[in-house]
Amino acid sequence: MARTPFIAGNWKMHKTVAEAEDYIQALLPRVYSADGVDVAICVPFTALQAMVDSTRGSRVEVFAQNMHELSNGAFTGEVSAAMLTEIDVHGVVLGHSERRQCYNETDKALSHKMVAAFSAGLKPILCVGETEDERERGDTERKLRHQVQEGLERLTPEQIAQVTVAYEPIWAIGTGKVATPDQAQDAIAFVRALIEDKAPDAAEHARVLYGGSVTPDGAPELLALPDVDGALVGGASLDPENFARIVDAAVQLAAS
Repeated sequence: MARTPFIAGNWKMHKTVAEAEDYIQALLPRVYSADGVDVAICVPFTALQAMVDSTRGSRVEVFAQNMHELSNGAFTGEVSAAMLTEIDVHGVVLGHSERRQCYNETDKALSHKMVAAFSAGLKPILCVGETEDERERGDTERKLRHQVQEGLERLTPEQIAQVTVAYEPIWAIGTGKVATPDQAQDAIAFVRALIEDKAPDAAEHARVLYGGSVTPDGAPELLALPDVDGALVGGASLDPENFARIVDAAVQLAAS
């Protein structure tokens, strides 16, 4: 079946509220007619409310970059799913490699976060991917198998069908390196096979994105791969024109 392409821009720790407002005013006219493609921006906590308000009625959804798996408690610096839905946030990025590496997020914790996100009505993007050392050792599939199986462990088949998984080779994030089309297709096809193992009827619905130094110039080739349903865009999403060009590439492919 045809899955709707999904282009999400992960701003990471960039943009004040004022900078975010300038950005969204430049982006909205560029993606106004992006029919057939879902678009989201994943913004810092401080800019969430402003971006939700500024994108109301548009095709751009607003995602948070993290959340805690519990509804409340003594967890200084964390936010819950209910805190996000209260301000009409649409979804949340979970398990980005920077969260795993810098803040020791575990696959077990992420499996609970996935449940919490769905329970609150948030759309989760589960990030998975291998390091350069793991790829060189031939451990890519072992790493992906553990991350995907653990991340989806507590979900129902119906929830798995709504999942978005972002494959992000860690060695290609912020480095300028990009997986070759064959590398990206092989890894993403493997991720889809893992989803099928968990819920056979869900694999044709669940979306798998590519993330890792996605650029406007390289996006058309990556987005055209048979198992790639879109992109989780990092640095290129910080410029509204560059991000809009990647959305345009997805629109053209969806229309072809």
